[in-house]
Order: sequence, then structure tokens, then C-alpha cells
Amino acid sequence: MKIALIQHKFQGSKEKTNEKICAFIKEAAAKKAELVCLAELHQSEYFCQSEDVSKFDLANDYEKDLKFWSCVAKENSIVLVSSLFEKRAIGLYHNTAVVFDKDGSVAGKYRKMHIPDDPNFYEKFYFTPGDLGFEPIKTSIGKLGVLICWDQWFVEAARIMALKGADLLIYPTAIGYFDEDDEEERKRQLEAWVLVQKGHSVANGLHIITPNRVGFEKDESKTRSGIRFWGNSFVLGPQGEELFRANEKDECLKIVDIDLKKSENVRRWWPFLRDRRIEYFADLQKRFCDN
Repeated sequence: MKIALIQHKFQGSKEKTNEKICAFIKEAAAKKAELVCLAELHQSEYFCQSEDVSKFDLANDYEKDLKFWSCVAKENSIVLVSSLFEKRAIGLYHNTAVVFDKDGSVAGKYRKMHIPDDPNFYEKFYFTPGDLGFEPIKTSIGKLGVLICWDQWFVEAARIMALKGADLLIYPTAIGYFDEDDEEERKRQLEAWVLVQKGHSVANGLHIITPNRVGFEKDESKTRSGIRFWGNSFVLGPQGEELFRANEKDECLKIVDIDLKKSENVRRWWPFLRDRRIEYFADLQKRFCDN
């Protein structure tokens, strides 16, 4: 399967950003990509750097956004993994990945389950935790285990997607570091981010696709200077091998050929699912094992 990973900046407006993304998608389709994966909240700035009720207005076009990206998927005959700000009801919003099939139909959606609340990542102010669970989305090219950004740090989410038959894992992402951090700390954070996802790949025998954004975005509250999104979008094979990794500053479109059949071979060599001692895993349902 040919998959396309798009790494891009916020272009200053929704219109210019979507124009840039659509140009990348058109190029991907011309190169015979079947699956195109976009970064988290890809059509706007990362607005969660501060708590501002006016930013909820960004979700007012959710229904229009669905129609727009549906048309893009259909026109290019691709399966498209988008990431949108969903207005479910007045005062109820989600960080939602919507997957469109090649005919433009909505194959399914995933609402972000793990919601961070860190300096400049104030997502709990904006997003209600997802209520759709960890369910792979069936498409014409396979079952996609779609998760979002902060979900990528949780081994349980990846495992459940694998146990439910996901053919690969996809993590739309918006992550970076602060210029106030020293170089060593930046490197530790970046490599930990890659390493934990390599663990998901190895433990589950699955390919992983992680598109991240790039560029510097100011903190409008001026509490900090802002976030420098670190790029490094990547594609992993089912043994954690890097099939592609972008740099930290450049926008890019990358087409990667992946062989989904390799997962079956890897799981035969490393039968982790066979050897799981599920009868002793009840403690995973506890917040902490105090006793």
C-alpha cells in the first residue's frame, strides 16, 4: 500500500492552510497514494496554548469542514485521515479524527480519549474526553487504528486497537518544545516521543504513521513565547524500524510503501499476543495498586 504522510505549518489562516494541504494531497494522489494522513487540528493554529472562549468559534464550521474534506477525499480517490474541532452541541466539543473513504463517505471517527492539561497545551479547557472508545475504523483499504497525539503515550490504547484487529496505527499529532528549554532537554523529549511509539509498534507488530506539524506558533497569552513544533513525522514498520522520518523544520509530503502482510509474519516470529497472561491483568483497571 502506498501511504502519504503530510507535515506542514499553519499558514496564517484556515484558507491558506487548507490550500497548502490540498496541494499536497493532489500531489499524493498523482503519485498513487491510497491513504493520506494529516496532523492534529491541521486546518487551524494550535489554539490550545491559552484558555480563550473565543476560540470555540473555530468549531462553528464543523459541518462545513466535513463536507469540504469529504469532497477532497472523493476528488482524489483517497482514504483521508483528518483531524477536526468538533462542535457536538453548544458547550460540548471534541478533538476528533474523521476518516473519509475514497468515495467521500465518512468511514468513521475517533474522539480523542486522553486529554492533556500542560503549560501551552490546555486541551482540557476545550475538549470533552472521547466517548467512542478505541475502535478501529473500517475502510476500503483496511481497518485503521486512529488515535490522537497525547494518546500515543498510552500503551493500553495501542494494545486495544491491535486486539480489535487494527491493520495499522495512525497518530495525528501537534507536539513541540519551548525555546526556553535547553538543547539536551529538547532532545530527551523528542526521542522519548519516538521511542514510546516504537514500543507500540514492536509490542503489537503493527506499522505506525505519525504526522506532526512544524513551525513556530506564538503564545497569544504571552505566558511563554510559544511552541516550536518539532516535526519529525515518521512511519514505522512492525518491528519498530524507521521507514521514514522527516526533519524538524521543513514541510513535506512523503510517500511510503508499506506491506501490511508483514505484520502477520512478525507476529508469528514474536507471538506476544499468544503469551499474554490476561488472567492477571485486572490490576490495569485500577488507577493505582495501593495494596
